[in-house]
Amino acid sequence: MLELLIVIAIIAILSVVIIFVLNPAETLKKSRDVQRMSDLNTLKTAVGLYLTASSTPDLDAAIAGCLTNQSGTANTAALINYSAEIADAVCAFNVSEGADINSGATFSATDFCRYVGTTGAADTGGTGWVPVNLNALIGGSPISNLPLDPTNTIGTATAPTSTDLVYRYTCQQKASGGKPSYVFELNAQLESDEFTSIDDKRTKDGGDNALYYEIGNNLKLIGSGSGF
Repeated sequence: MLELLIVIAIIAILSVVIIFVLNPAETLKKSRDVQRMSDLNTLKTAVGLYLTASSTPDLDAAIAGCLTNQSGTANTAALINYSAEIADAVCAFNVSEGADINSGATFSATDFCRYVGTTGAADTGGTGWVPVNLNALIGGSPISNLPLDPTNTIGTATAPTSTDLVYRYTCQQKASGGKPSYVFELNAQLESDEFTSIDDKRTKDGGDNALYYEIGNNLKLIGSGSGF
């Protein structure tokens, strides 16, 4: 009996050690982060293909949400697009723009930041959370649905912040003064210690905001700030 109790105790100790070492909560966070980076890479490729194949690209499907419009005029009420539905969402404040946008453009603190209902957020025809009509490509969209963040929630509905686990998108149509035209940026928040501390992907992505994982064909559309 004593030997059996010793064996049970050893098994119990080993179980605790294994759980501590494996850290299942961190493993799940890391898995979601891997999916986030993969999703944004998939979106970057799809939108890049659209830009390459289209003679008249439209990065905001005529919703006038880019930092500049098709005539190159700065948009003083540009929108940040979210993958999650947000009730009456507004940017918490005028988010600072990066170095590659026209003077005068701003992400509006009073106009709604754009969101899409949960039943249509994944649409690839220009009405989803990324307002690019991928269906217009010859052969149709290269992806069946727009990916959504694996958590995809906003903590405070009227004031999204950098901690919210959703995807974000913004764009610039034509530009002037040597600044790039037809560029876009996708952002996500990461949550695992592996990718926010040990190997912080947010500080190594080439972007200008260390609070987000940034990807796209230009990473300086959204500058500093945390209120989006």
